[in-house]
Amino acid sequence: MAQRVVLISGGTKGIGAALAQHFLTLGEQVVVFDVDHELGASLVAAYVDQAYAFYPVDICDDTAVAQALAAVVDRFGRVDVLINNACSYNDSGLASSRQQWHQTLDVNLVSAALLTQQVVPLMSAGSVVINLGSVGGKVAGIGRLLYPASKAALLQITKNLAAELAPQGIRVVAVSPAWTWSPALAGMVAEDRQRADEVGALMHPLGRVADPEEIAAVVGFLASPQASWITGVDIPVDGGFTALGPDQGKGPRYWLTQKTADLLAKE
Repeated sequence: MAQRVVLISGGTKGIGAALAQHFLTLGEQVVVFDVDHELGASLVAAYVDQAYAFYPVDICDDTAVAQALAAVVDRFGRVDVLINNACSYNDSGLASSRQQWHQTLDVNLVSAALLTQQVVPLMSAGSVVINLGSVGGKVAGIGRLLYPASKAALLQITKNLAAELAPQGIRVVAVSPAWTWSPALAGMVAEDRQRADEVGALMHPLGRVADPEEIAAVVGFLASPQASWITGVDIPVDGGFTALGPDQGKGPRYWLTQKTADLLAKE
């Protein structure tokens, strides 16, 4: 696995940053595309002694992507692993505007497909494309439409591309996290990780939210030769989230007795 070239979109924070750190630890060459110029520059300084490259790229800009990829080829010669991680959470559910729909689908879905389109010619047999899905793309959610729709479509694209690229020896897989400690989640709880874990325990049998490093570890395995017979599938890294039914696995006895009493007491 030494010195492969790993390209990560949206790789400056959250899961993306954990992915970059994970592959650097493995001794890989890491390339990050992200719109956050300032944070990207600070990461370049932090990783000055490692094989890390940052390009300030808006993945919705095909020309900018092509120029950045040309620079990647000049420096590294190829891409071995592409991780489509960049994501927009601009979602107002049924109230979302057409502009919101276009922006979210452009970032989460269309740009992932078009980045893959441009990167595949730089790949060879044994290369891997990994799409970051979400449990949100597989279960219903109230007050959201854009994000779940984009992730569901990305999971479908994963299967289609896996079939199309298999003759070239290129694998395509997806990873779907549940609640993961990230800037978005931290912002909802004012950086209170304990609070996030307490609430997350209600939905995740393993009793907490995920660390981004746990997602990165699974992505690292899927990108490795040990996963050479895995393609076209989505791997849930969700602490058991999708294993539960609507009753959270507790059954009618719980909801019709203890839980009902608790709810009535609060009223």
